[in-house]
Amino acid sequence: MQKFRNIAAFSTIPSYFTLDPNQISARNPHKAQNFLRGKWIDSHKYQTIIDPLNGEPFITVPDVQDKQELQKFIDSAKECPISGLHNPLKNPQRYQLYGEVCHKIAAELKKKEVHDFLVRLIQRVVPKHFAQASGEVVVTERFFQNFSGDQPRFLTRSFNVAGDRPGQQSSGYRWPFGSCAVVAPFNFPLEIPSLQIFGALITGNKVFFKGDSRVNVVMEQMLRLALHCGLPATDVDMLFGNGEATEFILKQGNFRNTQFTGSSKVAEHLTKVLNGKIRIEDAGFDWKILGPDVPDVDTQNYVAWQSDQDAYGSTGQKCSAQSILFVHENWVKAGFLDKIKQLASTRKLQDLSNGPIITWNNTQIKQHIDNILKIPQSKVLFGGQELKNHTIPSIYGAFEPTALYVPLDQIQKNKAVTTELFGPFQIVTTYSSDQINQVLDVINNLENHLTAGIVSNDVNFLRHVQSNTTNGVTYSGIRARTNWCSPKSLVWTMWRSKRSRYRHS
Repeated sequence: MQKFRNIAAFSTIPSYFTLDPNQISARNPHKAQNFLRGKWIDSHKYQTIIDPLNGEPFITVPDVQDKQELQKFIDSAKECPISGLHNPLKNPQRYQLYGEVCHKIAAELKKKEVHDFLVRLIQRVVPKHFAQASGEVVVTERFFQNFSGDQPRFLTRSFNVAGDRPGQQSSGYRWPFGSCAVVAPFNFPLEIPSLQIFGALITGNKVFFKGDSRVNVVMEQMLRLALHCGLPATDVDMLFGNGEATEFILKQGNFRNTQFTGSSKVAEHLTKVLNGKIRIEDAGFDWKILGPDVPDVDTQNYVAWQSDQDAYGSTGQKCSAQSILFVHENWVKAGFLDKIKQLASTRKLQDLSNGPIITWNNTQIKQHIDNILKIPQSKVLFGGQELKNHTIPSIYGAFEPTALYVPLDQIQKNKAVTTELFGPFQIVTTYSSDQINQVLDVINNLENHLTAGIVSNDVNFLRHVQSNTTNGVTYSGIRARTNWCSPKSLVWTMWRSKRSRYRHS
C-alpha cells in the first residue's frame, strides 16, 4: 500500500461526480461512458484499465471500434456550420454565456472538496506528487477565472482599419473554425484538455474530444462538472477509443482544425493524414544552460532545486521536462552536480515524487541507458537502477531519477543521446567559456525546439545565446526553468482571423 498526502475519504462528494477516487479498485471498478449529442452513452465493447501502482483492474472504459457507432460522432461533428456555433456577428450572447459558465466552473474548482477530489483522481491514473497534481488543478481553476465575465468577448476582440475611400473600411474578426477536434495526452489529464477544449468552445467551435483512455476518466468527471455549471450539452462530444477509431473520425469528420498534443511520431502521421489541418504540441528535447556566472550559495541551491524539478517533477513526464543540461565548469567547481544528486536521492515512490513511467518499460529504459554508456567517457552520475520493492506492473517503467554524463564532443555522434526518454532521465555535460559556440551547435541540431532555460544574469552571455537559438518558449535569468508553457498557448490555436471588406454606397 502506497502512502499519500492525507486526503481522507471524502465526506461529501458533489452529486455531479460519479465515483470516489479513494474507493475505485478491482472490487469496486468505475465504468466510464462516452458523451455524444448531450447524452452519456454506453458502448458495446469495453477496455480494462489497470492501476499503475499495483496492476489491479480498476476502471473500464468504452472501446468503440464499430464504424456505425463511430459514424454517430462524425455526423454530430458535421452538424456544426463552418461559421461556428457563435461568432462576433452570430449568437454573440453566447460569449456572455461562456463567461458565466467559466465563472461557475472556477467557483467549483476553488472548493476544497472539488480540488481534493480531482487531485486524488489524477494521482490514481497518472501517479504524481500532491504538489504536482494540485498545481494542475489550480492552473485549471485560474484559467476559468481568467475567462469569466466579459473575458470571452475580449479574447475575440476585433479591429478596424481605414479603407481607401470614404464609406470603406476593413474589419478583422476572430472567427471560429466551426467543428474542431482536441486529442490530448496522458500526462496532464485535467489541465491540457480543459484549457484546449474550453479555448475552442469560448471562441465558437464545436469540439470532438479524445483523451488517452488510461487517464480520460479525469475529463469524464470534469465534463460532468462543466455540465453542472451550465455548459451547453451539445457543444462537445467525448470518445473513449483507440488510435485507429480516432483517426477514422478525424479523417471522416472533416474537422477544420485538430489540436493534437502528444508524441512527434503520431503528430507527423496525423499531419499527413489530415492534410495539414492540425496544430501540434509534440515532443521536446528541452535544454538548459548554466552560464559562467555563479551566484551566492542560496541562489545556487535554488538553481539546483529548479533543475531537479525540471528534470524529475511528475517523474519527468512533461513535454517541457529538462532533457539535457549544459553545466559551465564554474558551476562544476561550485559543487552543482553534487547538489542535484542529493536532491534526486530524496525522491521516492511512497510520496509519488517518483512514480510509474507510463510510456517506457524497464527493459526499454535499460537498453537506452546501455546504448549511451557505450559512448567513450560517458558515465552514470546518479540513478540508473530499477526501483525495488514495488508493485508497479511490468508494462510500465519503475526507475530511479537518472543523470548520465556524456562529453560535449560526443553528443552529436550518437542519436541515442538526444532521443527523448519520457521519464526521470536527463543528459548532463560540461563546457568551458570558449566552447559556448560548440554548445549552440549541439542545441541548434536538436530535432525539437520546445522549451529552454538560460541560467545566467550575464547580459552579454544571455544576448549571445538568445540571439543564436530558437525555441517555442525560452526562460532567461538566474532562476530560469524549462517548464512551464503559457496557458494562453493552449487557447490561441482555436480561432482564425477573418477579414471582411464592407463597401457602403
